[in-house]
Amino acid sequence: MALWTPDPTFYPSPRDAVEAPVEKLAYVAAFDRSANRPDALAVLDTDPASPAYGTVIGWTDLPGTGDELHHFGWNACSSALCPNAPHPHVERRYLVVPGLRSSRIHIYDTKGRVSPELVKVIDAESLARRAGYSRPHTVHCGPEGLYVSALGGADGAEGPGGIAVLDHTSFEVLGRWELDRGPQYLAYDFWWHINHDVLITSEWGTPSMIEDGVVGELLLGRKYGHKLHFWDLRKRRHVQEVDLGDQHQMPLELRPAHDPTRLYGFVGVVTSVEDLSASVWLWFHEDGRWQARKVITIPAEPADPALLPPVLQPFAAVPPLVTDIALSVDDQRLYVSCWGTGELKQYDVSDPYKPVELGSLRIGGITRRTPHPAEPGLPLRGGPQMVEVSRDGRRVYLTNSLYGSWDDQFYPEGVGAWLAKVDAASFTFDTAFFPHGDAFRGLRPHQVRLQGGDASSDSYCYP
Repeated sequence: MALWTPDPTFYPSPRDAVEAPVEKLAYVAAFDRSANRPDALAVLDTDPASPAYGTVIGWTDLPGTGDELHHFGWNACSSALCPNAPHPHVERRYLVVPGLRSSRIHIYDTKGRVSPELVKVIDAESLARRAGYSRPHTVHCGPEGLYVSALGGADGAEGPGGIAVLDHTSFEVLGRWELDRGPQYLAYDFWWHINHDVLITSEWGTPSMIEDGVVGELLLGRKYGHKLHFWDLRKRRHVQEVDLGDQHQMPLELRPAHDPTRLYGFVGVVTSVEDLSASVWLWFHEDGRWQARKVITIPAEPADPALLPPVLQPFAAVPPLVTDIALSVDDQRLYVSCWGTGELKQYDVSDPYKPVELGSLRIGGITRRTPHPAEPGLPLRGGPQMVEVSRDGRRVYLTNSLYGSWDDQFYPEGVGAWLAKVDAASFTFDTAFFPHGDAFRGLRPHQVRLQGGDASSDSYCYP
């Protein structure tokens, strides 16, 4: 039944969203590396006034095995209020949860319950038949439907990857989004400047390039993604590609400005094959075309080869491996996760062309294995990976697992399982919030979604 008034978690502007109520729940996608057990959605209590604060209070197993949950998203968000494609009477109620390895997409109802309830499964065959894609990855609620990026084509191994569109209500696969993909072949993340009818996509690799870990020959041969693609959102046509240079391998997460009047955004690049540094780039529109500029460089750290996994021993260094970035809703702070070195960086990006580093936290890391202050005697593996920022910008959540086969390469002793929370103002860890180990029942936590939305879930059409 349709709502007579818009969902109260929808906000017309980022300014309004910053004033939203504080989240009391966090949903976490967790997966079983062995694929012998079902993956799960874990639900954490994030209310400091609750006696269960910082613990897992809800849990829902998936119906099958071998999904490898990765990214997921809401069925509806503040973009429902946009005047060019309004659908204000939907609810932010369902989590859309793709399995990156199985190509199945699961729909979970969160209304009136702590542990989400499964209401629908879209099988891999339907996704391939209706949209021509496999390996679904990123979910965004957007104009006239649900958008899901996919790494692979219908065969499940090669490309081109792209975007499938699902119906908002029935969750049926409507088809492929692209009408004219131009030169785009590799896929990964996508997002948009929705008021300007601009969509942006980034590149990782086809399923065969990533599913068994980093392929050294492909990396050194500069075969992974290194381009951004700009599209006409309304016409669904490719407009321009911007090559960052083939030494800059794997531009992954896209974070456009939340202010809908601004035409810029940030993308994190995993590594440079020239020096193992990582970087963050700014895209912007100038002189009638889209451009990109490197605005942050993070160098590799020298290390004793004996302390390194085999994949890094020849380099005698730990690469930062920037695998996620997060931009606060007010567009003032950028968080950069360095999964290799075990570092979370905070930048002032009030001037997006000139980011200023404000702070750095260490946790985990390939060689450092820095403990959390709540358990100073427990060395941690893995590092800051997926990062999520609350709508008011005051809390930052981070998890430690990247992708099963990549975890195994860079942390061959295992990454364990942990999730941390950071106070953004003091830039310190919350010592009362550190679910880890058995809290996740042997699964590896990957992405966090916050109740009512977060910094990477919503698009706004009013400044």
